Amino acid sequence: MAPVPLVLVAVDPDRPGVVVLREARDVAAAEAGEVGPAVPVAGDELARVVGEREARDHPRWVWDDTEHWYPDLLAAGVRVERAHDLRLCRTILRRSTRCAGTALAREPEGPWDLAAPAGGTGPHEADEPSLFDDLPAAVPDAAPDVADELRRQLAALTEAGDDGRLRLLLAAESTGALIAAEMRHDGMPFRPDLHDALLTGLLGPRPREGARPDRLAALASRVGAALDRPGLNPDSQPELLRALRAAGLDVPSTRTAEIRALDHPVREPLLEYKKLARLLSANGWAWLDRWVHEGRFRPDYVPGGVVTGRWASSGGGALQLPAVIRDAVRADPGWRLVVADAAQLEPRVLAAMSGDGAMAAAGRQADLYAAVVAAGIVADRQQAKYAMLGAIYGATTGASAVLMPQLGRAYPRAVALVEEAARAGERGEQVTTWLGRSSPAPSAAWLAARQAASAEGAAPEDARDARRRSRDWGRFTRNFVVQGTAAEWALCWMGVLRRRLLDLPGRPHLVFFLHDEIMVHAPVPVADRVAELVRESAVEAGRLLFGDTPVEFALDVSVVDSYADAV
Repeated sequence: MAPVPLVLVAVDPDRPGVVVLREARDVAAAEAGEVGPAVPVAGDELARVVGEREARDHPRWVWDDTEHWYPDLLAAGVRVERAHDLRLCRTILRRSTRCAGTALAREPEGPWDLAAPAGGTGPHEADEPSLFDDLPAAVPDAAPDVADELRRQLAALTEAGDDGRLRLLLAAESTGALIAAEMRHDGMPFRPDLHDALLTGLLGPRPREGARPDRLAALASRVGAALDRPGLNPDSQPELLRALRAAGLDVPSTRTAEIRALDHPVREPLLEYKKLARLLSANGWAWLDRWVHEGRFRPDYVPGGVVTGRWASSGGGALQLPAVIRDAVRADPGWRLVVADAAQLEPRVLAAMSGDGAMAAAGRQADLYAAVVAAGIVADRQQAKYAMLGAIYGATTGASAVLMPQLGRAYPRAVALVEEAARAGERGEQVTTWLGRSSPAPSAAWLAARQAASAEGAAPEDARDARRRSRDWGRFTRNFVVQGTAAEWALCWMGVLRRRLLDLPGRPHLVFFLHDEIMVHAPVPVADRVAELVRESAVEAGRLLFGDTPVEFALDVSVVDSYADAV
């Protein structure tokens, strides 16, 4: 197989509107700094040059930021097969414990690194860790030295003695950035007329700007009447909380769970109001006007936007598309939607990571939870789900905690893996996913609390606070290794599928991704073949990460006209 050339792309700092292309014959040449001379290309000629080179050589494009370069190429009708996103890859390498001793990791922060967001700090400084913290935005750099940064990253892989897993992660992360840009460009097929009809049916006709729809207005009146507060604004949490307490209801907040527990006439209208108000706010007419154009929903995806490697969304709410609006997602005439959901992905990933043979046997079944029941470990499927999620998320109370000892006896290696990750977090250590993404270090406040608790004469409340922080961080690191590795599997699944779709006629393409679910818009003649490729890609993703694993990554796959009809 011929080596894949690398083409490096950067702006010319001395000539506005000019892009510089440089070439390395392969990865080894790039690591050695053997990069060809700069070839200037006028900005308005870049798409043509990239398109011609892509068709001839299929190189790996190397640039500072996919989001900076690829949308304009897509708009010009040019797609690339491979890329290396230097910013995304640098973030992974700089934070990975596997690269801790490399020159790249020891560098002081510079323009290539991610900056803390305005008014705060990054997720590594958060007092309360969250697996869903968004990562900060990148520092703009008018003229990054692409060749030098690529050389440093490749050298870090060599210094780290990478066994291939970090390289796979960098390739998957960079491919994910291409997919995100392509999905936004292509858009998810969406029927605004059906969405408008749905909103009208649930809320009433579209109101004038600033007014409540009829249904919400009626519910607001009922809530006010039930609390003897005519004109009450249920959207104001302080006003609503005062009204609830004045009515003799001892509630700490206006959260849905608190309202659901009430025995009062306000309960039903208020619950209905909150549900419909959320729909109006998140996916109402304003959302429709902003994010759906020309029959396509085009949200802003942020690859690697969460510390575990999961994607985030900076607009459009693609990662929170509620079931109630999914019937508006309709395939074009002559096309179908191929929707696939990875069943119980995180438990299967845990089985593969840990090499737990008994849990792997359960993972060979379509329903892993049912297999746990069949093995006699717990009494029913609900208990199996509670136990497994308790192991992954670190439940300390309730049904999950009660069932944990049974799970530990049945699957000792799997439970030991997450327990060790939790203990490492409690000690203030970082943990790392299967391919090499590492968790952030605890915050300065976390370390200070730990030090204060161990100091001579420490108060009992200091010790309690330190224990609480340690447990919280341990729950974070426990789930980090599993959720992060599941995100790596999902990236590989999409990347393999994207490559295979290129061989089919009619250009079937990915249009949606949500952690463990994907959607492909496919012409009718190839839709069934796309469904087969989705399944084959899941198998290959498992092999890429875990080799010859006995764990099967089961999928629920549907070929439908409406997203609402997917299994």
